[in-house]
Amino acid sequence: MSLTLLLDMAVSGHPDRVALGTRAGGLTFDELGRNAAGGATLLSRRGARHVVFAGRNGPGFPQLLLAAALAGVPFVPLNYRLAREQLLEMIADLGRPLVVADEEYVPLLAAGHDVIATGAFLAEAAAADPADPAPADDGAPAVLLFTSGTTARPKAVVLRHEHLVAYILSTVEFGAAGEDEAALVAVPPYHIAAIGSALSNLYAGRRVVYLPDFDPEGWLRLVQEESVTTAMIVPTMLARLLEVLGDEKAGTPSLRLISYGGARMPRPVLERALRAFEPAGFCNAYGLTETSSTIALLGPDEHREALASDDEAVRQRLGSVGQPVPGIEVEIRADDGSTVPPRTSGQLWVRGAQVSGEYRDQGSVIDKGGWLDTRDRGWLDGEGYLYVEGRSDDTIIRGGENIAPAEIEDVLLRHPAVKDVAVLGQPDDEWGEKIVAVVVREPSADVDIDTLRAFVRERLRGSRTPDEIVWRPELPHTPTGKLSRRELRAQLAVA
Repeated sequence: MSLTLLLDMAVSGHPDRVALGTRAGGLTFDELGRNAAGGATLLSRRGARHVVFAGRNGPGFPQLLLAAALAGVPFVPLNYRLAREQLLEMIADLGRPLVVADEEYVPLLAAGHDVIATGAFLAEAAAADPADPAPADDGAPAVLLFTSGTTARPKAVVLRHEHLVAYILSTVEFGAAGEDEAALVAVPPYHIAAIGSALSNLYAGRRVVYLPDFDPEGWLRLVQEESVTTAMIVPTMLARLLEVLGDEKAGTPSLRLISYGGARMPRPVLERALRAFEPAGFCNAYGLTETSSTIALLGPDEHREALASDDEAVRQRLGSVGQPVPGIEVEIRADDGSTVPPRTSGQLWVRGAQVSGEYRDQGSVIDKGGWLDTRDRGWLDGEGYLYVEGRSDDTIIRGGENIAPAEIEDVLLRHPAVKDVAVLGQPDDEWGEKIVAVVVREPSADVDIDTLRAFVRERLRGSRTPDEIVWRPELPHTPTGKLSRRELRAQLAVA
């Protein structure tokens, strides 16, 4: 099955329902299908073998994704915030690309490539004769998505039609959304969450409203104006929303569900948000680019149960990413490859039909048994709830002991003077690595290093106490909310 079948089902199932944009002036599913087919005609005329998109999220994004699918060519959304040289280097590596870019980026990318402005492409697509879909090939590449590169140079992940369709069919019920439902998407288009959202809302029959550039006031206003029922955000966005709200309730009565993911959610932020947006439910969606989006979910009922429970084992689940979605298997393995018992930390491996594990320049990294090493460390409790500790490269090895930065970060974030924090290892002659906590203080806070070190020591073993604490006005994050540890290490190296 290919993405074209998902589009056909959506158009046939509810042609007159609004698919993209506002209730009053949005694009219907029938118009979406028509525009995507017209876009495929343009791609064929121009001889495109790749469709590159450099622009903000908006209604044009899903139309381009589906036009590429109908034309049988890969869709390649790029991070438009990157330097011109980086973007041109990525584009030059693609065969016969058609670059569709927002107006302000067209001059930057017009360097020997076929470039067209987003608005112009959409206008021509709407006027073009619809193309017959290319012969469906389930195993053909549908999307090339560059990883965020927070710890290394970005790599292009190959997501084939069969991977994306497997994810949708196992996690979304066709036509499940009511006609009154609307999803607000504020994640950038070059993130796997944007791809997953476009396809899952298409298949569910849910209207999508886009916020091109996130700001908390604009996000809250759009939820109210468009009666948004579901929204997807990253943890840094949620933290900014809470800053604007202060002690006030959100005042978003239409909102039923907030999904979050893309980076680790600090428990204090989550607990505040659960109260601020009540009665909306929360869903933690954990996944990777290489797994075609979500592989584990912690649902609304599980959030509520954990928040209300007096049992610390149940309450602890707020720090988990939930349980695997249907069709996904999870194993925690030791360094020797053997599986470990519950509540034992190790390397997280996953297997399932939606798992790609393929990179454009190096091929598949799936092992003979069909398993992918996620490069994340984590553990499972006795009930099958998954706890992700962070990237393997981030693990601190101090005196031969493996220490997860997230464990220390969660404790420091509970101190009222700490606004943000990152913990990482730095070379040390005695211990191999020392623990360094980079702390952003609350604006009016007055706290010293010894107080924070004592705060951690009281709550964790002494080996988890930071050897050093460094103050910073802010931490470097990617546009999708992930802490850029690579950039932070570079900053510390020159400090």
